[in-house]
Amino acid sequence: MTKELSALEREIEQTRERLASTIDQLSHRASPRTIVSREVTSVKSHFVDLESGAPRTDNILKVAGAVAGVVVLLAVIRRVAR
Repeated sequence: MTKELSALEREIEQTRERLASTIDQLSHRASPRTIVSREVTSVKSHFVDLESGAPRTDNILKVAGAVAGVVVLLAVIRRVAR
């Protein structure tokens, strides 16, 4: 009976430790600083190859083209509206 009780106590303690570890991991993942860092890395990886540090010109040109298109569209709409 005592062996079963001590085994049960050990199992409860191990479960508590696992839960504490899981809570620590979740709180780290949900921290605003971690979220911002993760998002910055995500955006940066879209424009820069993280392994070599070389710029991804194809993605940069796509975004630049989209921005230029929006500017031209706004200019045309503004002229038509006058």
